Amino acid sequence: MIFTAENILLIGSILILSSILISKTGYRFGIPTLLLFLVVGMLFGSDGLGLQFHSASDAQFIGMIALSIILFSGGMDTKYADIRPVLKPGIVLSTLGVLLTTLLTGAFIYWISGWDNTNIQLPLLTSMLLAATMSSTDSASVFNLLRSQNMNLKQNLRPMLELESGSNDPMAYMLTIILIQVISSGNDLNFLIVGKDLLIQFFFGGVIGYAAGRFSVWLVNKINLSNSSLYPILLLSLVFITFTVTDQLKGNGYLAVYIMGMIVGNARLAFRKDISTFMNGLTWLFQIIVFLTLGLLVNPHEMLDIAAVAMLIGIFMILAARPISVFLCLLPFRKLTNKARLFVSWVGLRGAVPIIFATYPVLAEIEGSQQLFNIVFFITLLSLIIQGMSIAKTARILHLDLPAEKEGNEFGVELPDEIDSSLNDLTLTTEMLQKGNRLADMKLPQGTLVMLVKRDNEFIIPNGQLELHPGDKLLLISENKKEQA
Repeated sequence: MIFTAENILLIGSILILSSILISKTGYRFGIPTLLLFLVVGMLFGSDGLGLQFHSASDAQFIGMIALSIILFSGGMDTKYADIRPVLKPGIVLSTLGVLLTTLLTGAFIYWISGWDNTNIQLPLLTSMLLAATMSSTDSASVFNLLRSQNMNLKQNLRPMLELESGSNDPMAYMLTIILIQVISSGNDLNFLIVGKDLLIQFFFGGVIGYAAGRFSVWLVNKINLSNSSLYPILLLSLVFITFTVTDQLKGNGYLAVYIMGMIVGNARLAFRKDISTFMNGLTWLFQIIVFLTLGLLVNPHEMLDIAAVAMLIGIFMILAARPISVFLCLLPFRKLTNKARLFVSWVGLRGAVPIIFATYPVLAEIEGSQQLFNIVFFITLLSLIIQGMSIAKTARILHLDLPAEKEGNEFGVELPDEIDSSLNDLTLTTEMLQKGNRLADMKLPQGTLVMLVKRDNEFIIPNGQLELHPGDKLLLISENKKEQA
């Protein structure tokens, strides 16, 4: 069966519905949901139920849209206060770490290409290209695993891992594109030109991303639209404009939208709740779509020929290339313990991004590109199974896990950014009521008021004479303290 204009809506809906239902079951067994989305795509594909999808260009286009949304949404959720202490190690990992992983893995691939019992014969530059496509940790996988499991880690490891995964895709993308250009042209690798291209992409990506973020905040806060639902759509259009303009100016669009997301997420923003809800739903939708698409694109029977060599490369990346790169990059940062470095090494997840990047050699018609694609896909599955299913357990074994922090309040009430106040909830105990059980007897800090009382399933609008009971939950609103000049 092939996709047509008449059946694509039905088939697509069935695929998405199947993915969601299967992911609910898999979550109970600690299986990463994104892995299940890939598997569903493979089950419905050419070697499964027979859906025919073979367009690498369409998959690349869908991946580009999905990655733009995922990176922007991830940037929005990244808070300056969280990443400030880990900014330097995060940036080093996302740049030098990617380069070291590429060099180590590429050298290993080139070395095993000469073995009699391996079925790959790749020249040095093609070996480096294969390594470059897989050199970054996947932002979708890392964000999804850390946030869906509400994982909290010691030594600020969670924000560092999220910063690395959100900002290292541009480096892998640039290395992939540059190596494709060199191989296609037949010229030797010129490190001066490579360095120049990297600087240009980082410069325009950073500058345009920052400018677009500031402009987006100003526009959303100033423009008066008739319907609040239009604000997230307005912002989404600015994300795509930012990506496209940056790409046209030879900058890195993925870096630009990630920085744009950070600027927007850390500013005062009108209709933040509407925008966040919309972006979170859209991120989940495109994560499902891109993993399904990539699962449909691959022909599983073709991976049998490269399974042994891909297993060898994947194990080398997990046990050697990634740990060596991480330990070298984090060497100057003495405060990080060896356990922390080991955990960061283990969270070298591969996901949709390497597979999307592996479509670029296919479209560029690099010799052996289909073999490269199958190797990348196999290693992605290996990474999601081995690393993705063991991240939480590894954190516990290394004693790096912390109790999950509660997000929001139990009342489900949120305040817009324009109100410079914060909401918290408090559960009353018998000890708290010893000096009086009326609300008027409660000694609350100055600038704090009780908005609502929840007793069992009943909500009570309070007054000073309300009698309180142990177990009552109070919704408190407090003024944010002004910083002293």
